[in-house]
Amino acid sequence: MTLDTVKHAEQTPEAEQPWAELGLKQDEYERIREILGRRPTGAELAMYSVMWSEHCSYKSSKVHLKQFGEKAPENDAMLVGIGENAGVVDVGQGYAVTFKVESHNHPSYIEPYQGAATGVGGIVRDILAMGARPVAVMDPLRFGAADHPDTKRVLPGVVAGIGGYGNCLGLPNIGGEAVFDPCYQGNPLVNALCVGVMKHEDIHLAKASGAGNKVILYGARTGGDGIGGVSVLASETFTDKGPTKRPAVQVGDPFQEKLLIECTLEIFKEKLVTGIQDLGGAGLSCATSELASAGSGGMRVELDTVPLRDATLSPEEILMSESQERMCAIVEPRHVDRFMEICEKWDVIATVIGEVTDGERLEIFWHGEQIVDVPPGTVAHEGPTYHRPYARPDWQDALQADDAGRLPRPRTAEELRDQVLTLVAHPNQAAKSWITDQYDRFVQGNTVLAQPEDSGMVRIDEETNLGVAVATDGNGRYAKLDPYTGAQLALAEAYRNVAASGAQPLAVSDCLNFGSPEDPAVMWQFAEATRGLADACQTLGTPVTGGNVSLYNQTGDTAIHPTPVVAVLGVIDDITRRTPIAFADEGHLVYLLGDTREELGGSAWSQAVHEHLGGLPPKVDLERERLLAEILISASRDGMIDAAHDLSDGGLIQALVESCLRGGKGARVVVPDGLDPFVFLFSESAGRALVAVPRSEELRFTDMCGARGLPATRIGVVDGETVEVQGQFALSLAELREAHEGTIPALLS
Repeated sequence: MTLDTVKHAEQTPEAEQPWAELGLKQDEYERIREILGRRPTGAELAMYSVMWSEHCSYKSSKVHLKQFGEKAPENDAMLVGIGENAGVVDVGQGYAVTFKVESHNHPSYIEPYQGAATGVGGIVRDILAMGARPVAVMDPLRFGAADHPDTKRVLPGVVAGIGGYGNCLGLPNIGGEAVFDPCYQGNPLVNALCVGVMKHEDIHLAKASGAGNKVILYGARTGGDGIGGVSVLASETFTDKGPTKRPAVQVGDPFQEKLLIECTLEIFKEKLVTGIQDLGGAGLSCATSELASAGSGGMRVELDTVPLRDATLSPEEILMSESQERMCAIVEPRHVDRFMEICEKWDVIATVIGEVTDGERLEIFWHGEQIVDVPPGTVAHEGPTYHRPYARPDWQDALQADDAGRLPRPRTAEELRDQVLTLVAHPNQAAKSWITDQYDRFVQGNTVLAQPEDSGMVRIDEETNLGVAVATDGNGRYAKLDPYTGAQLALAEAYRNVAASGAQPLAVSDCLNFGSPEDPAVMWQFAEATRGLADACQTLGTPVTGGNVSLYNQTGDTAIHPTPVVAVLGVIDDITRRTPIAFADEGHLVYLLGDTREELGGSAWSQAVHEHLGGLPPKVDLERERLLAEILISASRDGMIDAAHDLSDGGLIQALVESCLRGGKGARVVVPDGLDPFVFLFSESAGRALVAVPRSEELRFTDMCGARGLPATRIGVVDGETVEVQGQFALSLAELREAHEGTIPALLS
C-alpha cells in the first residue's frame, strides 16, 4: 500500500478519490475539502464517510429530532439526556437506570444470526459505557409475511442470534414484540433494547479530557468483519435481489463480551477512567472522534498499535472496522498499571493507543507517518444537515377514505365465534412462546414479569424491592394511516402497558424505522411521526432520553410501513405489588375501564379477517391515558385489583383470551347495553384496560374510578373453563389455546 499521508494529500490536491463508493455525495466531499483546506487522506476520507453516513450523523433526521429537546417536559428524574450513549433517569433510593433501544435491521436481513446477535451486543455496550451493569434486554421485531419462505430463513436466525448472545451474557430477555406484515419482506426490523442499573455517582460520560491522559483500547482484537457495517448498511436501500454484502456484517462473541462487561465494571468500581466509549457503528472512527470532540483537548493516536486479528488490514480498514466487543477508555497515567492488571485478570486485551493532547485536533499516525489531522467535531458532530423535502403523499386521502367500517361483519353468533378464533390464531395475535422460549427470561433471579405480560419488570434492589418496568410498542399499520396519530398511539400503548403492571411511567426511548429519506412521502411520514411523539411526550411528562433513527428501510421502491417503536420505562417502589395479566381466581369481577367506540381502522380484525388496511386509526386522548394510568397504579399499589391487561391490538376479546389463558381460568362476560357485540369485541379504542377486581374491593375500586371520572363498566366474572360472551357464543380454553399457541410452531416447523 502507498501510504496516503497528510503531507502527501497537501501536495496532490487533484488526486482521484473513491468518495462516491464510500457513500458520500459530491457536495459532502467538497465540504470535507473545505473543512481541511486540502483533499482528505484515505484514512480521513474513510472516517468522514462512516461518520457522515445516515446511521451515524442523522443528517436527514436531526432537524426534526430537535423537537424532543425543544418540547421536553420538566422532569426531575432526568439525569442524562439525548447526546450520550444512553439516557439516564433517577429511580429513587440513590439508583439510576439507563436504557436505550437501537436498530440492527439491515445486517439482520443479510446475516440473521450475527446481525441480531451483534445488535444485542452493541446495545449492551452502550449501557455499559454509561457506567451501569446491564440487567435486562428486550427485542421488538418485525418480519415479512409469516408464511413467506424468506421469513423462515430470517426469523429463526434472528431469534437464535438474540437468544444465543443474550443467554450467554446471562441477561434476561423480558419482552418485546414480533409482528408480521408483507411490508417488511426483504427488510425486517430488528430493534434491541437494554436496561442497566447504577448508583448516581457511577455515571460515566463519553469525553476525553486531561492532556497526557492515555487512550486505551481494550477488548477483542480488530478484524475485517463489519468494515462499513451498520454505518453503511443502514444508510442505503436493498435491491430486490436478496441478501448481499455479508462481509459487512459484524461477528459477535458473547463470551468475550461477558468478560468485557465484568472487566469494565471492576474498572468503574475502582474509578480508573475519566471517559469511556464503546466501539459500535463506525468503530474507532466514532470512538476517537466523539471522545475528542466531547473533551477539552485533542487526541493523538498511534494506529499501528491496535491489536489485530488480520495483519493485512490497511489503516482505512482499521478505522472503519466494526469488530465487536471493544471499548475505548481515557485513563490518567497513574491509573494505567492498575487498569492493565484488571484487564489481564479478566483475560481482556488492553493496549495504550494514544493520549489526550492540549491541542484541538484529532491526529492519527501509522508507523510514524501522520495519516489523519482533523478537527474532531467536524467528524463526530458537524456532519451535513439536510432539510429534505417532504409532502403528504397523493394516496393518503384514498387510504384514509377506505374505512374498515365498510367491510362485511359477522352476521350470526357462529360467524362471530369463528372470527374470534381467526383473530387469536393470526400470527400477530398468536402466542409467541416459540420465540420467547428460546430466551432465558429469568436468569439472575430478578425478573418479576416477562413476556407475554404487558411489560417486563426487574427488581433492582433485593432489600427494598425497588423495581423498573419497560414496555416497547409500535403499530406500523396505524402509522401508515396517520403517522402523527400512529406515533402517539405507540407511546400511549407503551405508557399504558407500564402502568397496567403497577409502575409509574418515567421516560422514553425510541427507534424510528422508516423508508428512504430521499422520498418526500417517507420524509412526511417521519416528520409527522416525530412531531406526534414529541407532542405526546410533552403532554404525558415523559421525556425522550435518547434512541435511534433507522432510515432506508425499503426494498427497491417499496418502503416499509412507518414504524416508530417506543419504549417507556417506569419505576415501582415495591415489586411485590405488581399486577400480572392473568385471571387466576374464580369469582373475581371483570371490569372494562374506558370508553369503547367503533374504531376499526388498521385493526387486527381488519387484517386477520379481511387483509385490509384503510381508514383512520383510533383517536388518542392523552389526558385519558394519564388518568387511566393513575387508576391502574393506585389500584395495584392498594391491592384493589389482582389482574390488569391493556386493550390494544385485537381489542377486548384478544385481551380477555390472553388473560384467561395466562391464568388458566375462564370468564363469562355480557355485552353492555347499547353496544354492538361486534364493536364490543373487536374495537381498538385507546385508553382502555381490563381488570379483575376481588369482590371485597369492588366498592372501593368503583368509588375511586367514579371520583376521578374514569368510566368503569362491570362486564363479567372470572369463572369456569370457557370464554363465554353471553347470548353470543362460548369457546373452551382448550380450543382457544390450540388456536392461539399452534400458529407460530406450525408456520416455522
